[in-house]
Amino acid sequence: MNDSSALPSNHTDCQVVKVPHLVFFVLGMVSLSENLLVVVAVVRNKNLHSPMYMFICSLATFNTISSLSKTWETLMMVFSDVGQLDSRGDSVRRVDDIIDALLCMSFIGCICSFLAIAVDRYVTIFHALRYHNIMTTRRAAAILAGIWALCGVAGVVMVAFCDATVIKIFFIVLFLISLLLILFLYVHMFLLARSHARKIATLPGSAVPRRSLRGALTLTMLFGVFVVCWAPFFLHLLLLMVCVENPYCECYRSLFQLNLVLLMSHAVIDPAIYAFRSAELRHTFRKMLLCSDSPLCYKVKALFH
Repeated sequence: MNDSSALPSNHTDCQVVKVPHLVFFVLGMVSLSENLLVVVAVVRNKNLHSPMYMFICSLATFNTISSLSKTWETLMMVFSDVGQLDSRGDSVRRVDDIIDALLCMSFIGCICSFLAIAVDRYVTIFHALRYHNIMTTRRAAAILAGIWALCGVAGVVMVAFCDATVIKIFFIVLFLISLLLILFLYVHMFLLARSHARKIATLPGSAVPRRSLRGALTLTMLFGVFVVCWAPFFLHLLLLMVCVENPYCECYRSLFQLNLVLLMSHAVIDPAIYAFRSAELRHTFRKMLLCSDSPLCYKVKALFH
């Protein structure tokens, strides 16, 4: 994303906050490594070929694309700052447009995948007996195909018409609708988990199961991290439309790069929340990192024995 189009144009006492390129590069590489590991793990382990992990894999793939795109953009900025790249060249502008389209696509895809995971967990809790009939692998694949098609088209359109107000409105409305839906689903699931815990606690000789409390805490944490990482960016877009000349709004818009850091941080936190809390995924990671189930690894180990 071009920072110039997102920063205040009028003069204020607030200095534009500049985040070092190294911060974006490190965040991008860490996020790329984590999410790529999740994607490979889900693809390799047949036990993870279920709708829930398909949605998690989709989220990790979108995060991988955004991390790779932002890292490439950061490298272009570094070469431009040292005079090794002409930022005004046509080829550089085309590459920048492609990067922006991929970033927009991945940001929308993260929101849609996050919403799909929330819906999947909602169905798991409230329609447990009919879950496998409702959320089939084919239906999950169709949902993901629709998400990727929508995000691909949206990414191209948003870059082509980036100066249009309707694009910013679309982005904000999408975030607000997704936020409200996720809030409704998670609050409903949280209340159900708490209700079950209270009913069990009233039984003689029983205690509140830690699993129920842990699940409720996890849902709260997921939603909280999502809001903290995404809300500042969309507040920035909202202020671009409704608060153009106000100096206080311009001071907030001077923090745009910090908002991007929060967005990229969410891609780093995602694997820890969604993936690394799964025992099956942790087992797969252990096998991959220790190289314990690959024929190639066996051959390499045999050379040293």
